[in-house]
Amino acid sequence: MRTSRLRSVHPVLWAGWAALAAGAVLCVVGWYGISGERHAERQLPYLASCTVPGAALIVAGAVLLGHGRGASAAARVEELYGLLVAAGPDEEPESAGRAAVAPLAVSGELRMVPGGTLWHRADCPLVAGKAEAVPVDSKLLASGELGPCPICEPADETD
Repeated sequence: MRTSRLRSVHPVLWAGWAALAAGAVLCVVGWYGISGERHAERQLPYLASCTVPGAALIVAGAVLLGHGRGASAAARVEELYGLLVAAGPDEEPESAGRAAVAPLAVSGELRMVPGGTLWHRADCPLVAGKAEAVPVDSKLLASGELGPCPICEPADETD
């Protein structure tokens, strides 16, 4: 299922490649013309008629290619979103009759990473097994400089 926007991106990409090719050809022709002339006043027509427009076409081609690829990526994202929305929710949610999901961490020991802004339970996946994680200083906890981790949601124990 391709969207019309995705199909309309191809002309932009083709135009970008065509502009790049035409700009390169004009730059080569301008360079060849300038290299054959000894005096600056005879080089100026080649510069004005070939090299400058060639450079402008190269820039325009690069802009068109960038826009075309960005539009292509956006169209793909929209297509995937449409597929997700069309799929809809599961017919039978598994958690309908069950209790709330168990927390990720249950340890009572609180840890922090030096220089961090959150405190965690010792078995929180963000600090578990990390050597740099140290026990929380009660002064930092009482001062409110550290906030609770949104992953393990430790209980507020300000002793």
